[in-house]
This record gives sequence, structure tokens and C-alpha cells, in this order.
Amino acid sequence: MIRLDPAEVKKHFDRIGHFRILVLGRSNAGKTTLLQRVCNTTELLEIFNAKGEKIDHVTMQGSLERGYHNIEDEMIFRSNPGFIFHDSRGFETGSVKELNLMKDFVEAILYSM
Repeated sequence: MIRLDPAEVKKHFDRIGHFRILVLGRSNAGKTTLLQRVCNTTELLEIFNAKGEKIDHVTMQGSLERGYHNIEDEMIFRSNPGFIFHDSRGFETGSVKELNLMKDFVEAILYSM
């Protein structure tokens, strides 16, 4: 197991500011529940659109139940502000459109660094 010096980790984290994590999986597969476990929280994710505006959970509920997520939306747990999660929107069999949206998003993030 590799152990990193905490001072070295802090130096990199200060430079980066936060980690972006793209969560992949089928719609309603339990991705949010998995994130809650990993982040050791039971709180709901706060969702922000590309303009930084908070999206109301009540407004999103119907879309979330159908598996619709905008991959560009940022999802954050207040207790873990150093991590920004993005939802893959769920991959369904043969969903080339969803795969292309995900690839375009990843490329845009990479080229913006």
C-alpha cells in the first residue's frame, strides 16, 4: 500500500481545490446511496446547474425518478465540499447518445484544466 505524506496531499489539494468524480451506472442503480456511504453521510446531495444556481430537490424529484440527470450538474454534500460529483445519467443498453454525452463532458473538463 502506498502512503502519501499528508503535507504533500494538502499541497496538491490546495492547488486543485476539489475533486470531480463522474459516477457511472444504470438509472436507479443506487449511485447516490453509494456516494452517501463513501462520504459517510445520510444528507441529500445539493445539486447546482452550470450557472451555479441551486436546483430544488422537489423540482427535480420526477426527473430523478425517471433516471434523468444533467451530467453537467454538480452534486455536492455539504459535509464533503472537496468532492463534486457528476451523474452519468445512467447507461441503458444501446444508448449511444448517452455514451457520447458522457464522452463530450469528460473531454470538456479535461481540456478546461
